[in-house]
Amino acid sequence: MKILFDFLPIILFFGAFKYAEANKGWAATYATSHLGFLVSGGLVTPAEAPVLLATVVVIVATLAQVLWLKSRGRRVDTMLWVSLLLVVLLGGATIYFHSETFIKWKPSVLYWAMGLSFWLSPLLFGKNLLRVLLGEQMQLPAIVWHRLNFAWVAFFALMGLLNLWVAYSFSTDTWVNFKLFGGIGLMLLFTLAQGLYLSRHLKDDAGAETKAPADSA
Repeated sequence: MKILFDFLPIILFFGAFKYAEANKGWAATYATSHLGFLVSGGLVTPAEAPVLLATVVVIVATLAQVLWLKSRGRRVDTMLWVSLLLVVLLGGATIYFHSETFIKWKPSVLYWAMGLSFWLSPLLFGKNLLRVLLGEQMQLPAIVWHRLNFAWVAFFALMGLLNLWVAYSFSTDTWVNFKLFGGIGLMLLFTLAQGLYLSRHLKDDAGAETKAPADSA
């Protein structure tokens, strides 16, 4: 359920873009009538409308996530705050300047911000963020936590680069598809790979605990 909540803005962005892409004439008229005051020149063309409308949707959806959590007294993750800031700034620039470039940069900047936080936390504060998040759920050697943390840093760095490569090498429609299916798919595959790596160490730990009493006997 949390995964669906986390990815909801991306799913809504995808849905809004696809609908507007299939109805460009309506999308341009609607965007000009309702969002013209936000756009430089006040006019939205059919070619620009799908991205602009989808950007508005993702801004509203991300803001709604924060407000929903706050209204229930729940903690808003730092990355969600960062995501809201980026989507408002870069999304707002996309809307005002009629340029999809800004919103295309948003995933990369967010990936790199996350990777940077995982990389700098041990150096500046002596804390492994992954261990802070998962340390109560599993016991692992320090070297394993270090490897896992580095793996996430590398993953976020590569995802940021991959997003820009797709954004600048293919059509906007392809980038939107990648943003949903590619981003989520690669995240799930990477998480699965880490789970397989972890299972080996968890089994070793469990085996050591089971073997200890027998050896002492």
